Amino acid sequence: MPEGQPPGSLWTRIRAGFAIPEIETAAVRRHEAWYLNRPAYMARMVERGRRYLFFVVEELEKRGMPTDLALLPMIESAYNPGAYSRAHAAGMWQFIPATGRRYGLEQNWWYDGRRDVMAATRAALDYLQKLYADFGDWHLALAAYNWGEGAVGRAVERNRRLQQPSGYLDLRMPAETSNYVPKLQAVKNIVADPARYGLSLEDVPNQPYFTRVALPAHMDVKRAAALAEMELEEFRSLNPAHNRPVITPAGGASVLLPVDRAEVFHANFESNDDPLVTWRVHTLRPRETLESLASRYGLAPTTLRQVNGISARGRLRAGQALLVPTPGASKAVEVDFAFATLSRQPAFIDAAPSFHKARRGETLQSIAADFGLSASDLARWNHLKGGKARPGQRIALAPPVPKHARGGHRSVHGKAAKQAPRSKLHEHPRRTGATRPQLAARN
Repeated sequence: MPEGQPPGSLWTRIRAGFAIPEIETAAVRRHEAWYLNRPAYMARMVERGRRYLFFVVEELEKRGMPTDLALLPMIESAYNPGAYSRAHAAGMWQFIPATGRRYGLEQNWWYDGRRDVMAATRAALDYLQKLYADFGDWHLALAAYNWGEGAVGRAVERNRRLQQPSGYLDLRMPAETSNYVPKLQAVKNIVADPARYGLSLEDVPNQPYFTRVALPAHMDVKRAAALAEMELEEFRSLNPAHNRPVITPAGGASVLLPVDRAEVFHANFESNDDPLVTWRVHTLRPRETLESLASRYGLAPTTLRQVNGISARGRLRAGQALLVPTPGASKAVEVDFAFATLSRQPAFIDAAPSFHKARRGETLQSIAADFGLSASDLARWNHLKGGKARPGQRIALAPPVPKHARGGHRSVHGKAAKQAPRSKLHEHPRRTGATRPQLAARN
């Protein structure tokens, strides 16, 4: 590559900007093994992330931040900007509502900035910069990103009082947090040298994938995709922040399009004679029901509920605004609704599990080999002797968290302990518990 010429592959650029100190632990090896045993999952994650990686790297470099952090959404959401956890964390950076608002991410009926690729990335990097300024250490900043700055600060102070080291590997933390940096390190190791692991990463060009385009008028999501001559799913992957099948100024008067689709969109808009919207707002009148409204507009009640985000038990009130089809559009929207709405997808599980259910014929030695662990560690963590495991037995794959270290976080199935509120990005069970909840992984 000629001197001064930017690399053709974004992976080369990312590797050149790695700056977070490395760690080498059994947990790192275990997470490496988890990813390497799932090459199809890795491929899907890279394919999804290729749309967003260039923008994330650009933002990191503008701020002088390590490009290791471009891999963090792989840990958070498998680079799925539409990810939505059952604890109401959203987007590829997994903001909860309150923290999203604190970092300027607007959330309303039409639009959720936590799923806006550009806005959420900038907000997440603002937060990470703040954490690094607080702790002066990227490992502790990442722990705080996962566990909360208050919890990490208290853990650091506890060690200092005891005149003990207070680095990331020295702190007593919940298993989720103690595995957080090893997960990132594992992905970083694979990206740094995929050939060493017998893996091939699909190339990601070192150039912008998308550009922001202002919408000149209210527009259906489906119509915007058609004007850009894009598959609807591809359009949705760039614009999951829009909650409804119509985009209005209240939902952000712009969309992201692939770079080569912007001119196509403008040209088709100029020559377009078809209606731009098939939905309008109806204000519910007294004694008007959803069923009567659905019948009036030729829709199934379930469709009207779905397009307006109303659960089966949700109640309506007079004065409430609802989306209904424009005159003459009812039949079209009935058919197209399944493709026009922007579904909330569960957040992904993308790292090694905390437990393994032993199968017939397995031993501690074979289980340890599968997860890159030592059999002696498994035996110690599970209080087992003789290297035997019973079929169906639940085998812990990480050391137990001491009781005094578990206080103050929320377990997957338990209630949160009372404590001062923590300012954090991920205050939900998947992030704060000692174990990981089993969220569905739709890949």
